[in-house]
Amino acid sequence: MLRFNPLTKKKLQRFRSIKRGYWSFLILVFLYLISLAGELLVNKRALVVSYGGKFFFPTYGQQMSGKDFGLGYDYEVNYRELKRKFTQENRDDWVLMPPVPYGPYEMDYRLEESNGFSPPSFERRHYCGTDKTERDVLARLLYGFRIAMTFAMGYLVLTYLIAIAVGSFMGYLGGKSDMLGLRFVEIWANVPFLYMVIILVSVMPGGWGIGWQVSSLLIIMVLFSWTGMTYYIRASVYKEKARDYISAAKVIGAGPFRIVFKHLLPNVVSTLVTFAPFTIAAAISSITALDFLGYGLPPPTPSWGELLKQGVNNLRTAPWIVTSTVTALVLTLTLVTFVGEAIREAFDPKKFSIYE
Repeated sequence: MLRFNPLTKKKLQRFRSIKRGYWSFLILVFLYLISLAGELLVNKRALVVSYGGKFFFPTYGQQMSGKDFGLGYDYEVNYRELKRKFTQENRDDWVLMPPVPYGPYEMDYRLEESNGFSPPSFERRHYCGTDKTERDVLARLLYGFRIAMTFAMGYLVLTYLIAIAVGSFMGYLGGKSDMLGLRFVEIWANVPFLYMVIILVSVMPGGWGIGWQVSSLLIIMVLFSWTGMTYYIRASVYKEKARDYISAAKVIGAGPFRIVFKHLLPNVVSTLVTFAPFTIAAAISSITALDFLGYGLPPPTPSWGELLKQGVNNLRTAPWIVTSTVTALVLTLTLVTFVGEAIREAFDPKKFSIYE
């Protein structure tokens, strides 16, 4: 069980009292949980198949071929066609599909005259239309949201780990260590972030898998983004180490690691928490911008930036792409901003400080 001190409880109660930020946080968590279970809502595989008196669950199970259901081919079965076949034959067998029966990589060329960019259709269950290669826009939006949020949280954790380590080191030791460390951080902070990311991503070997490419992009972005938070951590630690309780800890024999992790960091956590939502918003904006420029996630990974690029380039032909993508992006960043504002107000030390 987590136990919070009375001051932290007051801050959390203050956060809950700020309705706009609190409800934005709940909505954001709810949307992310939905995206994690996206295969149950948006997927080309069936949820349940009843065939020959047996039940199959292809969504999270193994790939099943057409021969498993009495069809004449051995590659993965098209569950939409299988459902129509069962319905036409009036059999007892049935197929339960997700609300959006398309995957983010699937190309739905059912119309011979189709040249891509099919408009939204409730009949075909393309609720946000399709892109140039007839991939469902809603499917790519949902999976793109999951990737963007997961990427942003990984970016947050790694950035904070480096910033906490370097900032605590400089703030606690002070003196020459602080001066040399600060000069290094200032030099590193002046390296142009966007240009370095574009250069490093452009020379990345194309033979790497998608997982390695995404991880490499995350590491590259973190390496050139941790300096901003380091200044705040250093300043907070530098201020806190002058308090009497730090002197008392030194007198009773506490070592540097115990002082930093047991006493200093818990008292500068408000700085970390306050900037966390804005760091997530910056990560989402950065990965979307890099995808838009063609230096972000490797294709055909679902990406908001790639959708936005398609929508802008084909604004008159397929306005539904840019409309749905911009709506999703603005909604997400607005929710994150509301959460950040609420956390900043709730964790404001002036709210709970007494000056004599």
